Amino acid sequence: MGNGELLAGRTVIVSGVGAGLGHQAAAAVVRDGGNAVLGARTRSQLAKSAADLDPSGTRTAYRSTDIGDEGQCEALVALARERFGGVDAVVHVAAWDSYFGGLEDADFATWSKVIDVNLLGTLRMTRACLPALKERGGSVVIIGTQSAVAAPSQVRQAAYAASKGALTSAMYSLARELGPHRIRVNTVLPGWMWGPPVQAYVQFTAHAEGVPEDEVLGRLTERMALPELATDGDVADAAIFLASPRSRAITGQQLLVNAGELMR
Repeated sequence: MGNGELLAGRTVIVSGVGAGLGHQAAAAVVRDGGNAVLGARTRSQLAKSAADLDPSGTRTAYRSTDIGDEGQCEALVALARERFGGVDAVVHVAAWDSYFGGLEDADFATWSKVIDVNLLGTLRMTRACLPALKERGGSVVIIGTQSAVAAPSQVRQAAYAASKGALTSAMYSLARELGPHRIRVNTVLPGWMWGPPVQAYVQFTAHAEGVPEDEVLGRLTERMALPELATDGDVADAAIFLASPRSRAITGQQLLVNAGELMR
């Protein structure tokens, strides 16, 4: 099986397709021979990603999808069935990751919204995919976060970490529940990954402190075993491996993609 055939004839739903990791995950699906069905709330971003990935439109489809709405999740799956005949995998990138803070300054109403998107939204989208996945087996790939197992010292994102940690706990139950249907469930845990959010963090911090961006980036990379950050593309490649038949015996696992910052 050549690299370009990794997902040949297979259809993968990718939620949360924006300018960063979601786009890279969808790009990896197309690169490796699969059909990518893109979902996100912003239709203009979906249209741009689809046009960039597959100008012919033969290997991509997209639909505006809010994972907080069960009907919209089901409609995205229906689109995958209509265009490509089924669903072989779903990669969950959609998340609310822009709320910062710890416990003392917590707004629990916002925490509830974060949990509704990150935990329940991912589960809604997964459940919508189950009838299609049961037809021929497949894979559920959750994008988690290293913050769920080791809090970063640079920023506080307690609500995000807690919601993703709960999702990882749910993963174990799902892997056991869905295994008899030959549906695998795994989680990729990115650490600091070079892409739009981290680029913005580096630029903001450098400006706020009046130091060069390279200095801020150096504080991050000095924590890694490898001499550079993982990228959005690196995380996408790990997710696509778990979505593919090459991981057919892997389920209920967490995979850190973090350049060796944390080892466990």
